[in-house]
Amino acid sequence: MEEEREEVKSFKELGIVDELIEACDSLGWKNPSKIQAEAIPHALEGKDLIGLAQTGSGKTGAFALPIIQALLVAKQAFFACVLSPTRELAIQIAEQFEALGSGNGLRCAVLVGGVDHVQQSIALGKRPHIVVATPGRLVDHLSNTKGFSLRTIKYLVLDEADRLLNEDFEKSLDEILSAIPRERRTYLFSATMTKKVQKLQRACLRNPVKIEASSKYSTVDTLKQQYRFVPAKYKNCYLVYILIEKSASTSMVFTRTCEATRHLALMLRNLGLRAIPISGQMTQAKRLGALNKFKAGECNILICTDVASRGLDIPSVDMVINYDIPTNSKDYIHRVGRTARAGRSGVAISLVNQYELEWYIQIEKLIGKKLPEFTSQEEEVLLLLERVTEAERLSRMKMKEMGGNKRRRGGEGEEEEVEKFQGKGKKSSNKKSKRR
Repeated sequence: MEEEREEVKSFKELGIVDELIEACDSLGWKNPSKIQAEAIPHALEGKDLIGLAQTGSGKTGAFALPIIQALLVAKQAFFACVLSPTRELAIQIAEQFEALGSGNGLRCAVLVGGVDHVQQSIALGKRPHIVVATPGRLVDHLSNTKGFSLRTIKYLVLDEADRLLNEDFEKSLDEILSAIPRERRTYLFSATMTKKVQKLQRACLRNPVKIEASSKYSTVDTLKQQYRFVPAKYKNCYLVYILIEKSASTSMVFTRTCEATRHLALMLRNLGLRAIPISGQMTQAKRLGALNKFKAGECNILICTDVASRGLDIPSVDMVINYDIPTNSKDYIHRVGRTARAGRSGVAISLVNQYELEWYIQIEKLIGKKLPEFTSQEEEVLLLLERVTEAERLSRMKMKEMGGNKRRRGGEGEEEEVEKFQGKGKKSSNKKSKRR
């Protein structure tokens, strides 16, 4: 069976119709990815699916293509519902559905927090074919939007299912499952398999086909993974050193807290580096604005919390830096999955201090191998210490000022600072550090 799957070279051989093959071609999808090759034939046969594959492997196409192909025949409003754990991922999934169905008049509604409720109600009033939503906002509309229900849906998709099944979404997910018909196809996709995913499988999937296009917790072969053990007091020096050494690269730097994203972005800007933060404390408009600046290349360093580590398709990320080691080792898989996507190469470097060593050991156990060390001479790195220390000081001063503005103006201080990150403000210290 597996040998037969390996021989599949085209979407046509998987059973995809010509008009959708043309849509794939227009998106640059010349051949199906491994998860698509494994999942699509079973989906077209009407089976429930559990798909396990690393991020960047084409999971969205694996469920979107069979749904749209069925929709071409059924031509029914509220045909499918896709659940996502984050707003950005929901928007991205909807964009792929719309691109694939653009030649067939496919209508898609996105229901996420941080966006005007009335506008979303109007979109639902237009009777879309596909609803892509975060669980909380979907429950809100099911309860409060007159005339809206999911009683007719034929497909339910749970994307990044392990994240959807944590405590934050559990109650909402139960309400959604009670509001949709039992007779439906259910697709569950994730990069990782957990006990909760297995429990959900027993609860709401019927004789599902399990497709494992990767090992349990895997990273792609084109990803070069390294670590560097650093003293906590010099971690910022090492971060700056790596970013300067790889200044031509686009990089994502992962931190543990929202405050750290702002502090590091300010510090790096003070050193003349084009950094921008994104975190869950920003409004939806600001988060999308930051992502768009990064995608467009106006900023080449994105400082982010794990809110940005799931599912987002930012094609040109060259490097991921784990500035803070994740306390949940599975989050490492999702973070480093932002680079080396769709066959491209990428680099992931983890900066480990003495307090994070235990978490890092768990990561090596998870991925089943010891990583090579990122080589650098500490003496060379510490040549940056004076400049980095001054940049840190200026960043702390600015953070304090932002906090004061926020209290005085009811939260506007941070929003104004984000606008500066997005190119609407200037940092005088950039010029100084560039001359050095």
